[in-house]
Amino acid sequence: MTTTAFSMLFSRSVLLERAMRWLMAVCLLGFCLLAKAQSAVELSAFELERGSDELSLTAQLQFELSNTVEEALLKGIPMVFVAETELLRERWYWYDKTVALSTRQFRLAFQPLTRRWRLNISSGAANVTGQGLALNQSFDTLQQALATIKRISRWRVAGASELDPALRYRFEFRFRLDLGQLPRPFQIGAIGQSEWDVFVTRSELLAPEVAK
Repeated sequence: MTTTAFSMLFSRSVLLERAMRWLMAVCLLGFCLLAKAQSAVELSAFELERGSDELSLTAQLQFELSNTVEEALLKGIPMVFVAETELLRERWYWYDKTVALSTRQFRLAFQPLTRRWRLNISSGAANVTGQGLALNQSFDTLQQALATIKRISRWRVAGASELDPALRYRFEFRFRLDLGQLPRPFQIGAIGQSEWDVFVTRSELLAPEVAK
């Protein structure tokens, strides 16, 4: 084999190896994007209503659980989703002050004996111990249970006494799958894994009301 022929064969081998590496990288990226898309959360609707006696939130979440999370549920591992709201009064001279803080927890569990899904919803002011709402529901399918979690209707997040119409406020909304409430082995395995990344935030400004 001549030197020229050997060089051409070597160049082709190098190009083939680079092409294979590029193809593997594209496939890996595709798998990662698919896993991310399965757990990505979007807000298809988000509305703050400022009434005479309260500030309420109506929202619609859009997300699908990854296969990893669904398999854990079917094995009897409950999942806790947490929605949090925070109303802050803006202050130019210091940090913004929190004036209202609310939380809502959704504990979702599969019951193997009945083949049904159990959803426990608890909510209330985060700074008021022992007060709030507790609701238990059962569903035939996982999608039915998730539809309840995804829909937030007229959630009272602040009272009229906490809102000064002459001041400016910032409203923060957060929704997540609470990995801290998983069994310890699952917590360790979920760290850095996009299949468990169910999370979204939203921030809105409330301008002072115009005097009538």
